[in-house]
Amino acid sequence: MKFNKLEKELLKLQTDYKRQLDLKIKGRTIEMQSDDNSHYLIYEVLGISNERGSKIDLYQNVGRFLYKYAGSFLEAATKLCFLSKFPDSKSYKIPNTIGVRPKTFEIDCLNGNDAIEIKWRDATTDGDHINKEHTRMRVIKDAGYKPIRVMFYYPNRVQSIKIQDKLKKLYEEIGGEFYSGENAYDYVHTKTGFDLRSFFETYRKNVI
Repeated sequence: MKFNKLEKELLKLQTDYKRQLDLKIKGRTIEMQSDDNSHYLIYEVLGISNERGSKIDLYQNVGRFLYKYAGSFLEAATKLCFLSKFPDSKSYKIPNTIGVRPKTFEIDCLNGNDAIEIKWRDATTDGDHINKEHTRMRVIKDAGYKPIRVMFYYPNRVQSIKIQDKLKKLYEEIGGEFYSGENAYDYVHTKTGFDLRSFFETYRKNVI
């Protein structure tokens, strides 16, 4: 099967991230074999056996790595799609002209006037997150760009969903755009001409 340049880059990215994630998981698994497990006493008091407690601790660590790498991979893959279509698109930092923290805000993908924030999933339940994101939107708009949020997967928990619903409303009120779920994949497809969702479906088992 012949692959175009973008597909080759995405397959290489997939392989690299899978290898890095596997190394992280194996390394942490070995490391945890020498951990102090005296806290299992409290697990047992609460009805969790040592065997089950060990699995919970392991998968908690694995989960952290998986969420981190899943987010980084999807962001990098999306950026490759935009770079393939728009070679001048890039990540870009702008100064915080409203507050003092953070000093700058990073735009994941600046494509012309579109300041795109790429999220694989945002499960935050912190109300302060809304204030920070609102500030970020205003700073981006004041800099002359349109704030756009592309979040591929919506959270499942009620409080997290409420946070995202509020952010969506804020984006729309400030003249920005908010895409989530299938709409996020459709946005990337429409803008870049590449169907990233179909690519993932086709090569989800790639082991190159």
